[in-house]
Amino acid sequence: MKRADIVELFTRLREIDPHPTTELDYTTPFELLVAVVLSAQATDVGVNKATRKLYPVANTPQAMLDLGEDELKRYISTIGLFNGKAKNVMALCRILLEQYGGEVPDTREALEALPGVGRKTANVVLNTAFGVPTIAVDTHIFRVSNRTGLAPGKDVRAVEDKLEKVVPAQFKQDAHHWLILHGRYVCKARKPDCPQCVISDLCRYKDKTAA
Repeated sequence: MKRADIVELFTRLREIDPHPTTELDYTTPFELLVAVVLSAQATDVGVNKATRKLYPVANTPQAMLDLGEDELKRYISTIGLFNGKAKNVMALCRILLEQYGGEVPDTREALEALPGVGRKTANVVLNTAFGVPTIAVDTHIFRVSNRTGLAPGKDVRAVEDKLEKVVPAQFKQDAHHWLILHGRYVCKARKPDCPQCVISDLCRYKDKTAA
Protein backbone atom coordinates (compact mmCIF):
# COMPACT_ATOMS: atom_id res chain seq x y z
CA MET A 1 0.00 0.00 0.00
CA LYS A 2 1.31 3.43 -0.93
CA ARG A 3 2.22 5.84 1.86
CA ALA A 4 -0.46 8.32 0.78
CA ASP A 5 -3.07 5.56 1.02
CA ILE A 6 -1.81 4.55 4.47
CA VAL A 7 -2.12 8.12 5.70
CA GLU A 8 -5.63 8.30 4.25
CA LEU A 9 -6.56 4.95 5.83
CA PHE A 10 -5.63 6.05 9.33
CA THR A 11 -7.06 9.53 8.81
CA ARG A 12 -10.45 7.98 8.09
CA LEU A 13 -10.27 5.58 11.02
CA ARG A 14 -9.36 8.50 13.27
CA GLU A 15 -12.29 10.55 12.01
CA ILE A 16 -14.83 7.92 13.06
CA ASP A 17 -13.09 7.17 16.38
CA PRO A 18 -10.75 9.99 17.50
CA HIS A 19 -9.83 8.44 20.86
CA PRO A 20 -9.83 4.65 20.60
CA THR A 21 -8.85 2.43 23.50
CA THR A 22 -9.06 -1.15 24.69
CA GLU A 23 -12.47 -2.64 25.37
CA LEU A 24 -11.12 -4.34 28.48
CA ASP A 25 -12.31 -2.70 31.70
CA TYR A 26 -9.50 -1.44 33.95
CA THR A 27 -8.55 1.48 36.18
CA THR A 28 -4.88 0.73 36.96
CA PRO A 29 -1.92 -0.80 35.09
CA PHE A 30 -2.23 -3.90 37.29
CA GLU A 31 -5.89 -4.36 36.42
CA LEU A 32 -5.04 -3.97 32.73
CA LEU A 33 -2.16 -6.46 32.97
CA VAL A 34 -4.34 -9.10 34.60
CA ALA A 35 -7.19 -8.49 32.15
CA VAL A 36 -4.90 -8.90 29.15
CA VAL A 37 -3.42 -12.10 30.59
CA LEU A 38 -6.95 -13.42 31.08
CA SER A 39 -8.01 -12.38 27.57
CA ALA A 40 -5.76 -14.87 25.75
CA GLN A 41 -8.06 -17.04 23.61
CA ALA A 42 -11.05 -15.37 25.28
CA THR A 43 -13.31 -12.43 24.49
CA ASP A 44 -13.03 -9.01 26.10
CA VAL A 45 -16.72 -9.26 26.99
CA GLY A 46 -16.12 -12.52 28.85
CA VAL A 47 -13.10 -11.14 30.68
CA ASN A 48 -14.97 -7.98 31.69
CA LYS A 49 -17.81 -10.05 33.17
CA ALA A 50 -15.31 -11.87 35.36
CA THR A 51 -13.20 -8.88 36.40
CA ARG A 52 -16.27 -6.80 37.35
CA LYS A 53 -16.73 -9.27 40.19
CA LEU A 54 -13.05 -9.96 40.83
CA TYR A 55 -11.56 -6.45 41.01
CA PRO A 56 -13.78 -5.13 43.84
CA VAL A 57 -12.36 -8.02 45.90
CA ALA A 58 -8.77 -8.12 44.61
CA ASN A 59 -7.19 -5.49 42.36
CA THR A 60 -3.62 -5.34 43.68
CA PRO A 61 -0.88 -8.00 43.68
CA GLN A 62 -1.10 -8.43 47.47
CA ALA A 63 -4.89 -8.63 47.47
CA MET A 64 -4.74 -11.21 44.68
CA LEU A 65 -2.29 -13.35 46.65
CA ASP A 66 -4.43 -12.97 49.77
CA LEU A 67 -7.44 -14.14 47.74
CA GLY A 68 -5.59 -17.32 46.80
CA GLU A 69 -5.41 -19.37 43.62
CA ASP A 70 -8.47 -21.50 44.32
CA GLU A 71 -10.68 -18.47 44.96
CA LEU A 72 -9.28 -16.72 41.88
CA LYS A 73 -10.26 -19.75 39.81
CA ARG A 74 -13.80 -19.41 41.08
CA TYR A 75 -13.99 -15.83 39.83
CA ILE A 76 -12.50 -16.58 36.41
CA SER A 77 -13.93 -20.08 35.81
CA THR A 78 -16.05 -18.84 32.90
CA ILE A 79 -12.90 -17.86 30.98
CA GLY A 80 -11.09 -20.39 28.82
CA LEU A 81 -7.88 -21.94 30.17
CA PHE A 82 -8.66 -20.46 33.60
CA ASN A 83 -6.56 -22.97 35.54
CA GLY A 84 -3.33 -22.02 33.82
CA LYS A 85 -4.22 -18.34 33.86
CA ALA A 86 -4.87 -18.40 37.60
CA LYS A 87 -1.47 -19.98 38.19
CA ASN A 88 0.21 -17.32 36.01
CA VAL A 89 -1.60 -14.45 37.74
CA MET A 90 -0.50 -15.71 41.14
CA ALA A 91 3.09 -16.11 39.97
CA LEU A 92 3.28 -12.66 38.38
CA CYS A 93 1.80 -11.10 41.52
CA ARG A 94 4.62 -12.59 43.58
CA ILE A 95 7.21 -11.20 41.16
CA LEU A 96 5.59 -7.76 41.15
CA LEU A 97 5.76 -7.66 44.94
CA GLU A 98 9.26 -9.10 45.26
CA GLN A 99 10.95 -7.18 42.45
CA TYR A 100 8.87 -4.08 41.70
CA GLY A 101 7.26 -3.02 44.97
CA GLY A 102 3.87 -4.15 43.75
CA GLU A 103 3.98 -1.89 40.67
CA VAL A 104 3.74 -2.98 37.03
CA PRO A 105 7.07 -2.40 35.26
CA ASP A 106 7.08 -0.17 32.18
CA THR A 107 9.70 -1.91 30.04
CA ARG A 108 9.16 -4.68 27.50
CA GLU A 109 11.95 -6.83 28.93
CA ALA A 110 10.49 -6.77 32.44
CA LEU A 111 6.94 -7.36 31.26
CA GLU A 112 7.84 -10.28 29.01
CA ALA A 113 9.65 -11.92 31.94
CA LEU A 114 6.35 -12.16 33.85
CA PRO A 115 4.45 -15.49 33.74
CA GLY A 116 1.68 -15.50 31.13
CA VAL A 117 2.97 -12.33 29.46
CA GLY A 118 4.11 -12.60 25.86
CA ARG A 119 5.06 -9.94 23.35
CA LYS A 120 1.45 -9.06 22.46
CA THR A 121 0.43 -8.62 26.11
CA ALA A 122 3.53 -6.54 26.82
CA ASN A 123 2.73 -4.31 23.83
CA VAL A 124 -0.85 -3.77 25.02
CA VAL A 125 0.27 -2.79 28.52
CA LEU A 126 3.06 -0.54 27.27
CA ASN A 127 0.72 1.22 24.84
CA THR A 128 -2.46 1.49 26.89
CA ALA A 129 -1.12 1.90 30.41
CA PHE A 130 2.12 3.78 29.74
CA GLY A 131 1.53 5.59 26.44
CA VAL A 132 4.30 3.87 24.50
CA PRO A 133 3.52 3.83 20.74
CA THR A 134 3.72 0.05 20.36
CA ILE A 135 1.56 -2.08 18.09
CA ALA A 136 0.15 -5.29 19.55
CA VAL A 137 -0.78 -7.70 16.76
CA ASP A 138 -3.68 -10.04 17.50
CA THR A 139 -5.77 -12.11 15.10
CA HIS A 140 -7.85 -9.07 14.09
CA ILE A 141 -4.83 -6.91 13.24
CA PHE A 142 -3.16 -9.82 11.46
CA ARG A 143 -6.26 -10.29 9.30
CA VAL A 144 -6.80 -6.60 8.53
CA SER A 145 -3.13 -5.98 7.77
CA ASN A 146 -3.03 -8.87 5.30
CA ARG A 147 -6.43 -8.31 3.69
CA THR A 148 -5.98 -4.62 3.08
CA GLY A 149 -2.37 -4.85 2.00
CA LEU A 150 -1.39 -2.44 4.75
CA ALA A 151 1.25 -4.73 6.25
CA PRO A 152 1.15 -8.26 4.84
CA GLY A 153 3.11 -10.93 6.67
CA LYS A 154 3.15 -14.68 7.26
CA ASP A 155 3.05 -14.45 11.06
CA VAL A 156 2.19 -11.91 13.76
CA ARG A 157 5.79 -10.82 14.30
CA ALA A 158 6.27 -10.17 10.58
CA VAL A 159 3.10 -8.07 10.56
CA GLU A 160 4.18 -6.18 13.68
CA ASP A 161 7.59 -5.39 12.19
CA LYS A 162 5.96 -4.21 8.95
CA LEU A 163 3.44 -2.03 10.79
CA GLU A 164 6.26 -0.44 12.80
CA LYS A 165 7.81 0.62 9.50
CA VAL A 166 4.75 1.76 7.56
CA VAL A 167 2.47 3.39 10.17
CA PRO A 168 3.16 7.14 10.22
CA ALA A 169 4.34 8.49 13.56
CA GLN A 170 1.24 10.63 14.12
CA PHE A 171 -0.98 7.52 14.08
CA LYS A 172 1.25 5.00 15.86
CA GLN A 173 -0.07 5.50 19.41
CA ASP A 174 -3.63 4.59 18.41
CA ALA A 175 -2.98 2.39 15.37
CA HIS A 176 -3.48 -1.00 16.98
CA HIS A 177 -6.73 0.07 18.64
CA TRP A 178 -8.15 1.28 15.32
CA LEU A 179 -7.10 -1.91 13.55
CA ILE A 180 -8.42 -4.21 16.29
CA LEU A 181 -11.80 -2.48 16.36
CA HIS A 182 -11.98 -2.45 12.56
CA GLY A 183 -11.27 -6.16 12.46
CA ARG A 184 -13.70 -6.94 15.26
CA TYR A 185 -16.69 -5.02 13.90
CA VAL A 186 -16.17 -4.42 10.17
CA CYS A 187 -13.44 -6.57 8.62
CA LYS A 188 -14.78 -9.68 10.32
CA ALA A 189 -13.22 -13.09 9.75
CA ARG A 190 -16.06 -14.97 8.09
CA LYS A 191 -17.81 -12.17 6.24
CA PRO A 192 -16.28 -8.70 6.17
CA ASP A 193 -18.81 -5.88 5.98
CA CYS A 194 -17.20 -4.24 2.96
CA PRO A 195 -20.23 -2.08 2.01
CA GLN A 196 -19.99 -0.33 5.41
CA CYS A 197 -16.20 -0.06 5.39
CA VAL A 198 -14.75 3.46 5.31
CA ILE A 199 -11.48 2.23 3.78
CA SER A 200 -12.87 -0.22 1.20
CA ASP A 201 -11.60 1.83 -1.75
CA LEU A 202 -8.07 1.71 -0.33
CA CYS A 203 -8.22 -2.01 0.49
CA ARG A 204 -6.69 -4.64 -1.78
CA TYR A 205 -8.87 -7.53 -0.64
CA LYS A 206 -9.99 -9.38 -3.78
CA ASP A 207 -13.11 -11.03 -2.34
CA LYS A 208 -14.98 -7.95 -1.13
CA THR A 209 -18.57 -8.58 -0.07
CA ALA A 210 -21.42 -6.84 -1.86
CA ALA A 211 -24.30 -4.92 -0.34
